[in-house]
Amino acid sequence: MAFAGRRDAPDGPDFTVLKRLARDQLIYLLEQLPGKKDLFIEADLMSPLDRIANVSILKQHEVDKLYKVENKPIVSTSDQLCFLVRPRIKNMKYIADIVNADKAMGRSRKYKIIFSPQKFYTCELVLEEEGIYGDVTCDEWAFYLLPLDDDLLSMELPEFFRDYFLEGDQRWISTVARALQLLNSLFGPFANTYGIGRCAKMVYEVWRELVEESEGDSQARRPDISHVFLMDRDVDYVTALCSQVVYEGLVDDTFRIKCGSVDFGPDVTSSDRSFKVLLNAQDKVFSEIRNEHFSNVFGFLSQKARNLQTQYDRRRGMDIKQMKNFVSQELKGLKQEHRLLSLHIGACESIMKKKTKQDFQELLKTEHSLLEGFDIRESTSYIEEHIDRQVSPSESLRLMCLLSVTENGKLTDAFNSLARKSNFRGISKKLGLIPHVDGEYNLKLPRDMAYVFSGAYVPLSCKIIEQVLERKGWLGLEEVVRLLNGNEFAPTEPVMEENPAWEAQRVILAVFLGGCTFSEISALRFLGKEKGYKFIFLTTAITSSARLMDAMLEAKV
Repeated sequence: MAFAGRRDAPDGPDFTVLKRLARDQLIYLLEQLPGKKDLFIEADLMSPLDRIANVSILKQHEVDKLYKVENKPIVSTSDQLCFLVRPRIKNMKYIADIVNADKAMGRSRKYKIIFSPQKFYTCELVLEEEGIYGDVTCDEWAFYLLPLDDDLLSMELPEFFRDYFLEGDQRWISTVARALQLLNSLFGPFANTYGIGRCAKMVYEVWRELVEESEGDSQARRPDISHVFLMDRDVDYVTALCSQVVYEGLVDDTFRIKCGSVDFGPDVTSSDRSFKVLLNAQDKVFSEIRNEHFSNVFGFLSQKARNLQTQYDRRRGMDIKQMKNFVSQELKGLKQEHRLLSLHIGACESIMKKKTKQDFQELLKTEHSLLEGFDIRESTSYIEEHIDRQVSPSESLRLMCLLSVTENGKLTDAFNSLARKSNFRGISKKLGLIPHVDGEYNLKLPRDMAYVFSGAYVPLSCKIIEQVLERKGWLGLEEVVRLLNGNEFAPTEPVMEENPAWEAQRVILAVFLGGCTFSEISALRFLGKEKGYKFIFLTTAITSSARLMDAMLEAKV
């Protein structure tokens, strides 16, 4: 499928069906325990659950009280306890302690465990070892995919990166395969699947088995998505280790976006209150600046403020009837837009203060030198000074990892999970990842995906996807594949020819195993606009350099 010329991108599939399916299944599982019950929810399931089924829906299905799963004695007086948890050993021990404490007191209750997104055999073993396997009933809430936006699906499994890429635990492979099969059954069939990476290949093989086992009639249906690309995070650590400079990425790095929303504190709201803001395409202000380089954002917000004031000022010359229409039809929307505008201006100011304090420009200069392979001695001195000043241990570790990966793993062998031979220089040269620009890179009218890193670097992950889709495979990329340690795959059957009548021909599902950054999402959205096709993103979780460092520090290696 070669993309030529600029065309309007097609609309992607409607993912609201995923929320409805997840909500209906959860209601069904709760109703399997008839009567009033208390629901214990694991902390990192609370935000995803809130996006699917709010408290009032839970109350309608006889959930009496809600509790967070935490390491302290429970106070519930209910005769029925339901636990909504991830399949983790610590959760099984938590539940076992409750059940065994009840047994010791001679108290009889009903206990139900709902595993999300699936149950693992190890959990059943722990329940058996703790002597409560016969006292509990177990179910699975197959909640694989949370739509965070029109074009973004997350599995909300941040541990996937640590478990697979750092500790070698393959238990989530089947979970991702099931998620793909769900999408395949709803929006497929997906005939044209490409990918690279050991994990991607394993997921693909398990998924194909599920496709063969299924007995749906989707094969006869016209697909909503034509091409799928699976990529391992360890194919491209460089992009994830770089500082983000698009607005959404900076908001994430500064305030930590969680499950599609962010808490803006008093420093942003200019009050003593915090506001939780949902960041998606429905936010008229955010949708226009989310993918912009940060240097352009203040100018846009200033213009937006002037336009908004002009709309308010229209009231002065209105008669009573016009004023009535204005109040009933426009005022509420303008007030909402004004509130969001104020919050995003406050967020920008807060970001600026923090980045100025951190000497952000000097940091970016060092990163760009590492990406280009110039002034390595100076960059090393900067990192050493960063460590000596004890600015931030996590930031120092990130810079050391970036130095190691860009210099082909020669320097920081202590961090063995990232220090394998990366061949970054060779790959960068082959794919032209460092743009050569006469004069200054135009960030207002960017010409390529490098704008997401101030024109210094095209994200490797995004460049690979672009090249494979344009070439309809890996032909001509053999040397790049070799440098990336192989494990590439492509459709075994001929790729369907492009037909303008089939909008799905231009809808691409990009699957990131081990996390995807907002920089990569912005880059591929830009590519989609340039080439006239639509990217849909599926990631195990949103990631960032800080999250990668957290995972490294938590890993049992």
